[in-house]
Amino acid sequence: MNSFKSICIFVTPRTLFFIEDENMKRSLISIMRLRRSLSTCTQTLKSLSVPRSRALSWIPTGKLQQTLASSIAVSGTGLHSGAGATARLLPAMAGEGRYFVAGASARARIPAAVEHAVDSPLCTALCRGGARVRTVEHLLSALEAMGVDNCRIEIEGGDEVPLLDGSAKEWVEAIEHVGLCAAEDSNGNNMDKLVAELHVPVYLWRDGAFIVAFPSSKIHITYGIDFPKVPVIGCQWFSSFLDSCMYANEIASSRTFCIYEEVEKMRSAGLIKGGSASNAIVCSITGGWLNPPLRFHDEPCRHKLLDLVGDISLFAQNGWAFIAHRIRTAPSRIC
Repeated sequence: MNSFKSICIFVTPRTLFFIEDENMKRSLISIMRLRRSLSTCTQTLKSLSVPRSRALSWIPTGKLQQTLASSIAVSGTGLHSGAGATARLLPAMAGEGRYFVAGASARARIPAAVEHAVDSPLCTALCRGGARVRTVEHLLSALEAMGVDNCRIEIEGGDEVPLLDGSAKEWVEAIEHVGLCAAEDSNGNNMDKLVAELHVPVYLWRDGAFIVAFPSSKIHITYGIDFPKVPVIGCQWFSSFLDSCMYANEIASSRTFCIYEEVEKMRSAGLIKGGSASNAIVCSITGGWLNPPLRFHDEPCRHKLLDLVGDISLFAQNGWAFIAHRIRTAPSRIC
């Protein structure tokens, strides 16, 4: 993965987690004993992004920031709105980071940064100056994992990033097709890629879910989910060191999923209007997978990891990387 050196372990209250490293185990036990409820995950992410935080320090990686070598245009349907939209990905200058340009009338620039994240059901949304863009996690995940530090993303025809096939596969293929190049600032200069080095464990506990990050020297993510009421999904685990090649081959093509018995409830709430069997894998509590085959036997778990990479990319700062070892848990829901 481009700019996140970490391990993430997703654990639900119904699963047991074994850590071989005794120091890490003691840290996790201590954190579990001290856990407390916080209002939102975004609140904690914002606190970690404070430059003076003792948890982090920013250091150069010796690598230059990258951007797209050419533009990309992809059209499709929004998951929740059901409206057609086009996302145009354009090269951006060094230091600009990843940002969206959206809004029906006054086109607003919305940085893909945690301070612009807003509460939105069943997707990640960003808002600034009255303009909003939703369902950004799959695209941001691909940009982060494939090393695109700076990118201008123009959304036309709606306020959602196109869902495509429900994974990040098409985004990765498009990025690989145009390639990357060193980004330059307005003076034609390159800029260093930074890394955010984690020094102490940090955590968040909320609604039966938690995320913990430990200092680590490599990108290693372990993620688990538990759907006890959906036997065919059940408890799944995925663990691997992560880089762009591994992401492209083992993570990017995992699709979003939902439970068939919850579909009508979500549609009645004005959600997933654009969801279908062509852009999501659908599972029935009693009937199993309704549109097989799966691309991986643990595709739901891998897709959760895909989403997490996109969400954590909102920390981005001048082509940053995060050296850490993360542990996460979240409620069972559409992903």
